[in-house]
Amino acid sequence: MSTLRAAWRLLRAVLHVLHGLWVMRRFPRLDATARHERIRWWSAGLLRAVGMTIEVSGLPRPGATLLVANHVSWIDIAAVHAAAPQARFVSKADVLRWPLLGALIRGAGTLFIERERKRDALRVVHAMAQALAAGETVAVFPEGTTGEGPLPLPFHANLLQAAVAGGTPVQPVVLRYADAEQAYSRAVVYVGDTTLLQSIWRVVSARGLRVHVELLPPVGTRHAERRALAAHLRELVAERLP
Repeated sequence: MSTLRAAWRLLRAVLHVLHGLWVMRRFPRLDATARHERIRWWSAGLLRAVGMTIEVSGLPRPGATLLVANHVSWIDIAAVHAAAPQARFVSKADVLRWPLLGALIRGAGTLFIERERKRDALRVVHAMAQALAAGETVAVFPEGTTGEGPLPLPFHANLLQAAVAGGTPVQPVVLRYADAEQAYSRAVVYVGDTTLLQSIWRVVSARGLRVHVELLPPVGTRHAERRALAAHLRELVAERLP
């Protein structure tokens, strides 16, 4: 029975992704508000399709803001977008090779970084700074990769420079996943040699999977030193994790 339930969730998720690709074809004709509403709807719908419920506490800061979140799984972007659909993520370019999901992530306005090229970080920081200067919300996973959890890996400071340079507030976001058996669900952890398809199957097979997205109060960045800021932000996030 559990295998049939997982297969049904997987089918629903695939159909939802295909529907999202169809919806995205209309994006060029929509204003920002309409695009954000559809991103919120699609992201929440993907969570439901894989059998996950979501709880959101706190509100995203309006205007130019850099969101920083702990990184657990491939589904983190959908969880954050369900709470803050206006966020433009910075993501590793590898996700462009993900079946179907890669096209959706690109369509949501994601900024891509090629981590193998050291100088590419400078290009991305410049693009982030431009987006923030235009009043947009940008989101990053400062760990740079997913971790075993529950505590986050050290936060890298490089991308925070985009906020520090313009004095843009940074808002920490805490992602907490639980399921029917564990306060910290292992079903969503996506590390090591686990493939994307293996991780997806673990997610759709889990019972009672839920995510709590907590948006903490923004932190000022004027006159901040980026490494000290990164350590402080990690501490704020770690304090809210089990």
